[in-house]
Amino acid sequence: MTLAIAKSCGPGRPKDLEKRAAILTAAKRLFPLYGFEGTSMDTIAAEAGVSKLTVYSHFTDKETLFVAAIRARCVDQVPDELFDVDFTGPVRGQLEAIARAFLGLITSPEAISLHRLLTASGGTTPKLGQLFWDAGPLRMRESFEQFLRKEVEAGQLEIPDITRAASQFFALLKGELHARLLCGCTQSISTQDIDEHVYATVDLFLRACTPRRAQLDG
Repeated sequence: MTLAIAKSCGPGRPKDLEKRAAILTAAKRLFPLYGFEGTSMDTIAAEAGVSKLTVYSHFTDKETLFVAAIRARCVDQVPDELFDVDFTGPVRGQLEAIARAFLGLITSPEAISLHRLLTASGGTTPKLGQLFWDAGPLRMRESFEQFLRKEVEAGQLEIPDITRAASQFFALLKGELHARLLCGCTQSISTQDIDEHVYATVDLFLRACTPRRAQLDG
């Protein structure tokens, strides 16, 4: 067995994957703090404990790393598994789980900071906003669309326009809570406020999307 093969068969993660993870961790922390323009690849490399050459070997440029960091942050807080349909339980339970994870993501200090930075620079760097949108909000909406589509096919929900419904669900969740955070009117949201908001939002969504026959039977 060659030395290269022996290393690949050894315990633990390969070094290149560990370095990639360290780079992403640094990027997820630094971009929300200093914005895209204010975060250099040198700074990310230093925080990750790797060389700048290593950063570029994993991510071809800063835009690629920015997109990867946004995706990674979203997956950290809203895992793909949340959108796997579980027909053994009620739809409400899954909707509430998705809602809580989404609220946790968008109300986090990192997300609020990045949102403010993107808004401030939106006029000068519209491409950056599009990159963020495609890597974060669009990915989330498309994942939720797939979830809703499966529930509709199973007869659990009745939705004539799935794309619009998915967009409206997340817009309802943002509501006044998210706006208050963005405006600096509050620094945090209580657990009770989140619980009540999630329940009310999911309840309203289900009233609109539960099949009419099920509503009559209920």
